This record gives sequence, C-alpha cells and structure tokens, in this order.
Amino acid sequence: MKNIRKAKIVDIGMNKIYDLAVIGGGPGGYHAAIRAAQYGAKVALIEKNKLGGTCLNVGCIPTKALYASAEMIHRIKEHGEEFGVITDIKLDFAKAVERKNRVVEELVGGIEALEKAWKNDVYKGFGKIIGGNAEDGYEISIEGEDNATITARRVIIATGSAPALIPAFNIDHDRILTSDDILNPNFKIVPKSLLIIGAGVIGCEFANIFATFGSKVTMLEYLPTPIATEEPMVIKELQKKLESLGVEIHVSQNVLSVENTGSGVRATTCSAEVPRDQIDSAEKSYFEAEYCLVSIGRVRKSEGLGLENLGIETIRGAIKINVKTTETSAKGIYAIGDVAASGAPMLAHVAYYMADVAVANALSSLGGFPAKPRETDYSVIPATIFTYPNIGSVGLRRKQAKEQGIDVAMGRFPFSSLSKAKCMGEEDGFLLILADKKTSKIIGASCIGTEAPELIAEIALAMKNGLTVHDIADTIHSHPTISEIVCEAAEDVFGLAIHRKGRPVFH
Repeated sequence: MKNIRKAKIVDIGMNKIYDLAVIGGGPGGYHAAIRAAQYGAKVALIEKNKLGGTCLNVGCIPTKALYASAEMIHRIKEHGEEFGVITDIKLDFAKAVERKNRVVEELVGGIEALEKAWKNDVYKGFGKIIGGNAEDGYEISIEGEDNATITARRVIIATGSAPALIPAFNIDHDRILTSDDILNPNFKIVPKSLLIIGAGVIGCEFANIFATFGSKVTMLEYLPTPIATEEPMVIKELQKKLESLGVEIHVSQNVLSVENTGSGVRATTCSAEVPRDQIDSAEKSYFEAEYCLVSIGRVRKSEGLGLENLGIETIRGAIKINVKTTETSAKGIYAIGDVAASGAPMLAHVAYYMADVAVANALSSLGGFPAKPRETDYSVIPATIFTYPNIGSVGLRRKQAKEQGIDVAMGRFPFSSLSKAKCMGEEDGFLLILADKKTSKIIGASCIGTEAPELIAEIALAMKNGLTVHDIADTIHSHPTISEIVCEAAEDVFGLAIHRKGRPVFH
C-alpha cells in the first residue's frame, strides 16, 4: 500500500491515544489488530488471558492436535496390515498432550511476535469502556497484569464466547467437564468411559478422539439426530463410523441432571418428547461413566464491558450490531466474532472475516487511511467437522433449497470410485454438490471423507464468484488427486461423471 499514514501518539500523562483499541485477543481480535496496523493505524490490543483466545488455546487448535494423534492410530489400525505396515500400537497420551501443548505454545508465540512486529501495544488485562464518544475518543480502563487507562478513537469488541454452564449439569471441572477442561494442558487422562452430553460438532469430534484412544464413549443428544445441521446422508455416514468405534449414540434424550458420584458420574434422562409439566412422572433412564463432557453450546462474553453506559444493547449476551457494517449503536464502536449478534455461525474464520470488515469501516470513518468502507456477505461460509472421516459443507442443504423453492439438481460422487482415494485406502464417504437447475449455479455442497474441509474450499470459492458446475467441470484438475472428486461430482449434477454411471441430462 502506498502513502500509508502513521498515526501520531499523544501522551496525556499515562493516557495514550490510539487510532484503534481492540478488546479481546482471540481470532477476530488479534486479526483486527494486525490488519489495522497494516493500514498504518496505531493499535492497542487488550487481552486478559493468552492471545489466540478459545480457538487457539482451548478450542480448534488443541482439538485438532489431539485429532492428529487419533487419526494416526486409526489409519494404522484400519489399514496398516493391508499396506504392509505391521506394528503394535500403544498410546502414550501424556506425550500426545505434550505435543498438543507445544503446538499451542508455538502458535501463541507466533501471534505475539506478529503483534510486536507490527508495533501494536498489547495490554494484559480486562478492558472496559468507561466513557467518551466518536468525536473525542473512547476512554478504556484496563485492569489485570497491566493496569492502565487509554483513549481510542475507534473500538472493536472481540471478547468471544465460553462453554455454556447449565446448573442442572453441575459442572464441577473435576469429573463433569467442559471442553476447556478436557483441553487443559494438565489434563492427561484417557477416561475408561466418557459420557458426552451433546452430539453437535464439539461432541462428535471428542467422541471420535477418545473412542480411538480407547475410551468407552456414550453420547446423549436432545435432538433426534447428531449434527442436525448437516445433510441426512452425511449424518448417517458419520453415525455408522462412530458406532464402528464403539460409540453409543442416544438421541431424543432430555438430560435432567448429572452428578459426580465420587468415583464417576451419573446422568438422569427422559425422552425429549415428554412435555415439561410431565417430566416428574416420566420414565427415566440412567447413564454412568468415569467422566462427563458437557458440549451443549456456548454463551457470549459481553459482561463488564461498560456497554450499558453507552446505550449498546445485548440479546442473551450477544451485542447488537448493524449486521452489514458490524458497528454498534454507539458510533465508532464495533463488535465482531462470537460476541456479536451477526446471525452468522460462531466460527473462527467468520471472526477473521468480520475483523476485516470492522477495521475497514473503523479506519475509513477516521479518514487518512487507505481503507474503504465494506459490508458483510455471509452467503458463503464453509464449515468443517474433524471426525474420521472429515466433514465439510457450504451453502444450502437439500431441505433448505426445497423450502426456498429452488429446483435442485444434485451430483454425488463416492471416494470409492476415486483412484487416489483407493490408493490411500480412504474409500469411505462422498461429495455431494447442489445446483440450481435453471442457472447451473452451485448453491451448496456437503462432503464426508478424507480431506473434506480442503475440498469444500474450492466449492466455496466457486460459489462466492457465481460459478456454475460447468465452470468447475471445465477446469482441468490434476490426476491422480483427491481434488478430482470435485470435478466428478460437478459433472454428475447432470449425469456426466466419467467414473460413475449416470443418466446424462444435457443442459
């Protein structure tokens, strides 16, 4: 960028004035701070714990590090002998955890180094907006390891979310755990048996990991199906795979209570179909295990930020924003990521995206920066689930398309018919692509199988740019690769896949 303006910092006693203050150093927050510095802004980043937030410290990254250990075990157990690799497998969970901790530490250190390289001031403490306005700047108090008061001309709130704590579940962080607890650097136990409440993304990922490590896993889900947001065919494939690992999945279960018995845990449930006023007399079921993991969702962290004094409203903890600009009702204050009521999924990559939009709007409103106003577009958001096999999806599901009155054409291609997948021994699963019959434009895709999250990225890019299935089919894909499945599934939308017999429908 040319003619980048370097902000002048004015010291008024101990009070520094910044172009932008970011409260929260998770995915959205640290990303926003770096992006603003790239535009030439002087930035303060405030984080009470470690940079990287939940995702990096007790979420996405440590989970995937443990998943990598589980995947290695699974591959050798399932395919080792076939591939001529014969070995006895023994899990050293403490070493797997040490590796996971090392990965996290290195990535946190990398973010710290980047903030320093961009000359951003990082304050360790809890940030609270104590007054001000868009014209004179907002005053922010910081309490913690660093105690300070600063002024910022613009503010981005990126305080994220935390595991939901339901009183009836008696989460004691001893035997009844949250995902934060089970990913704690010092948790080095593979439970003999593990009860998981909630069969959503987090629950299924941990079920996959600990079942592979040797735990007897039982899952309790309130809804009639696990990961209910995915295509029914994908759910069926995942359920079959989890059950092959010995995981018991009990759906339509209303968990009434969980108790720590001293040597284990005991959950009491009844059917989710029982009306509330009849629960006391309903037939009960009981489930026991050594430990319990509660994975029933997350709550937004907006308490104590001083929002009420600024007239900023929240909805069940989520900060109300202009969905297009990410600005709150207080001019010059923006909210991004999990804490914002954006209507978008609570995902790290959504927070990254919102950070770019918020920074562009914040700095363009100040003037003097090479940033132009932006609006959000949540129409194409890929989602991933790291079970074995992986799951990736983007856009609409068939049910949603039908509800919107779209005449859908569907292409489906199995990994078992893909040469590279067969060479790898990864033949489970399929890729499904949905297109509008009238325009041939891609409206959604779902994949379960090896490298599904990576495959979905190509389709997301195609959707973002309004491409058709013909555009994908006309693009040369390298052979032999897993990415060929995208071309084959796109061709199959109109029955033209080469390696699968279909009925051609020329369009």
